[in-house]
Amino acid sequence: MSRWCACLTANDPAGQVAAMGGRPVPTRAGRHALGLLDGPGAAAGPYRVGDVYATGEVTLHNAPELRARLAAAGATGATGAAGAGPVPRDCSDGELLLRAYVRFGAAGLAAADGMFALAIAEGDELVLVRDHMGARTLFHARAGTGDRTAWAASTSLRALQRWPALDTGLHLPAVRSFLTFAYLPGRETLLRGIHEVLPGRCVRLKPDGTSVEETYWEPAEVADERPAAEHARELRELLESATARRLPAAEPVGVLLSGGVDSSLVTALAAKLHDQAVRSYSISFGADAPNELAYSGLVAAHCHTEHQVLTVPGEAVAARLPETVALLDSPVGDPLTVPNLMLAEAVAADGMSVVLNGEGGDPVFGGPKNLPMLIHELHREEAGADSRARAYVDSYRKCHSDLPVLLTPGVLAELAQAPPVTDLLAPYLTQGRMTSLLNQLLHTNLRTKGAHHILTKVERITASQGLEGRAPLFDRAVVDHAFRVPPRLKLAGTSEKWILKEAVRDLLPPTIVDRPKSGMRVPVQQWLDGPLRELGHDLLLGGSARARGLFREDTIRSWLRREGTLLPRQGGKLWLVLTLELWLRSFEVGA
Repeated sequence: MSRWCACLTANDPAGQVAAMGGRPVPTRAGRHALGLLDGPGAAAGPYRVGDVYATGEVTLHNAPELRARLAAAGATGATGAAGAGPVPRDCSDGELLLRAYVRFGAAGLAAADGMFALAIAEGDELVLVRDHMGARTLFHARAGTGDRTAWAASTSLRALQRWPALDTGLHLPAVRSFLTFAYLPGRETLLRGIHEVLPGRCVRLKPDGTSVEETYWEPAEVADERPAAEHARELRELLESATARRLPAAEPVGVLLSGGVDSSLVTALAAKLHDQAVRSYSISFGADAPNELAYSGLVAAHCHTEHQVLTVPGEAVAARLPETVALLDSPVGDPLTVPNLMLAEAVAADGMSVVLNGEGGDPVFGGPKNLPMLIHELHREEAGADSRARAYVDSYRKCHSDLPVLLTPGVLAELAQAPPVTDLLAPYLTQGRMTSLLNQLLHTNLRTKGAHHILTKVERITASQGLEGRAPLFDRAVVDHAFRVPPRLKLAGTSEKWILKEAVRDLLPPTIVDRPKSGMRVPVQQWLDGPLRELGHDLLLGGSARARGLFREDTIRSWLRREGTLLPRQGGKLWLVLTLELWLRSFEVGA
């Protein structure tokens, strides 16, 4: 298991890779160096096609189709590289993706479907590629100027933090973004000078310190007024194909089953299509906590899966929260992180290498997150994308409105000249690629929460246990189809994700298909009042937090005493602050 790093510099590139903790891999002599890092991940390499080298974390779901396309196109390289040649029978996914790039350029990347983060040493440039949806993370940084410019890139934020050439530290605008969204929704990271490559992008780093970003895939709205039944039939075919391509060959598969329609349909499709055992896993927070076990148990019985319910006590959350937060390259203020890790451990302990999940239904097909925005649109007086973006931020109901009393005066003063967080959203909420408001919201959800919260959290946590977490509802063809479905068929009156439900209605009991979404109700406040109480007080009022000077102590004390805001939002806000403090300590980030 490993991750990768890369460097582009005239000053001992292999030495720079080693300084980041990497083991340089063989490439041609020049300004590049590629390396592998110890740590949970799927990195391999080097791959070579002619004079082009690469290393990456690559899992392709459509390798046979990509191989056939290469064979049909012949050997001439679109990027100008020689040696594209016939595809070897034992070609790995990483080499296959590199061959597609050499042969077709960005169109070859667009034709791929999978989870990948790739570094390509091409000519005197370093090319970075992140998969369509953002399942795997990829970061880059620049140091120096002019002839002394150096670039470094990695799938590990910690590796870039170790790069001696980079003078980094805490990036305050990212602190504000995290407290607003509970994740970081764009290129920014919490480390100054380190940026994330956006999904569906190919970034070309040049020796002179400039860079060029190319979008090789972005969802597009297409008017398709076919009858609802035709849309549902095509969607069903795409869902079956997406699930089948993600099933492991000749071994059992795990499925995370909450009992909602999204995870239930993935479970049903896996049970229908897989020729091996399907094992489903659900979470309980104890007898006194609300749960959906009746629904998940019904689905497991209906689909004849081997079902396991994992009880997650608050004491386990308190004990394991620091190590779980430390797994993430960027923090995620989701109280399900520790339960997600414990589920991954259970799946791995049963000997499986792949676990499917139902993530993607809400951001792709129109879940309840969009309702506050749609209501706002009916009553707003101010026109324009900025008004929509402010409403979108307000709909998160995290810490954004509390920032004036949560952050210290010094931090607020430093942030006064920073671009507003709404700048991260406004590009998606304008009349551009998407004309329908619902599609604009889905596009925003897909490119922010989908890429920077859901997928990356799943990938890091499952990788830590030697698993691959795969999400059929985030399949590229499924997403493309979702933006062809007329909005009225996604949100049909008050029925959310209507077309998705119609596509799988015959697979599941009506109780599951037609139930309203409730979500996983996590007893955060109980944890904070109980097993997490001591940890919360020690961390948030301790010397390290005071020295960092981010938060007003009087506000933190008030929240810990359950004062100053209405429940249950108070617990969620404290969870964000606690998660951020744990992450900053893990990465040893000061002021």
